[in-house]
Amino acid sequence: MNYSYFKGTGVALVTPFTIKSGKEIIDYPALERIIEHVLTGGVDYVVSLGTTGEAITLSSRECQNVLDFTLKQVNGRVPVVAGWFGSNSTEHLLERLKNVHLKGCAAVLSSSPAYNKPTQEGIYQHYLKAAKVTPVPMILYNVPSRTSSNVLPETLLRLAAASPQFVGVKEASGNLVQAQYLLKHRTTEDFLVISGDDQITLGMIACGGDGVISVIANSHPAEFSGMVRAAMKGDYQTAQFLNHQLHDIHPLLYAEGNPVGIKAAMAIKGLCESVVRLPLAKMSEGNYAKLKVEIEKATAYAAKASVVV
Repeated sequence: MNYSYFKGTGVALVTPFTIKSGKEIIDYPALERIIEHVLTGGVDYVVSLGTTGEAITLSSRECQNVLDFTLKQVNGRVPVVAGWFGSNSTEHLLERLKNVHLKGCAAVLSSSPAYNKPTQEGIYQHYLKAAKVTPVPMILYNVPSRTSSNVLPETLLRLAAASPQFVGVKEASGNLVQAQYLLKHRTTEDFLVISGDDQITLGMIACGGDGVISVIANSHPAEFSGMVRAAMKGDYQTAQFLNHQLHDIHPLLYAEGNPVGIKAAMAIKGLCESVVRLPLAKMSEGNYAKLKVEIEKATAYAAKASVVV
């Protein structure tokens, strides 16, 4: 089947918090504001409760509430992907796929098992079992920096051939050579290869990639989705300009971990507070000041140009 609506720019939404009675609680007015900001900015779909959404620190009830709120607020304007589907236990993943209310979701995003470091065969069997119970299509998620286990291209291609439930992969190995191998050897373009690393997205699209699930599109959706859109049309002059505009912001977003940096950027832009849940901590004052300077520079950079997004 053709899942072309996952081409372009997806945004891994942050889950905004505010402090009440000494506890971090979900800030739903801010979440509404963020959703409208990214949709107005031109993103093609949203991912709720991914790594950037701090799902790992939320209770099951909080996760369901955030997903339900996001679906209601988006109201069918773009597809919604549920990102709350990584697990170190295959049985736990199957249980979640069976029990979470996913009506209205276009797909789930499922990271490979972390910590227990399975073999490629173990990863293959893990996902194959998930394919048999998932009520919606699944986007695989390869992020070895977090899982300590790289899902090799051969395994991804094997999974793509094994079940039509696997519609693509969010490839966040940071290895452009690996991504190129996957792009060259996929047997159908219906299996999407989506960048999971904002900084190499332009390069991946130039090699035939299908877009991105982005972090920076939370704070700069128009600029980043404009870059992706231009690149996918072959307008590399515009794409390069927009890529350069945001280039110096990217490293600071990850200087103290994700989503610490992007929440700081969102606070600078007045979209939400920079509150994160422990064991994450708010960005240090020094890096916050540097990030603010780079965001101001990016705004000034755009103001001097005649490029229209």
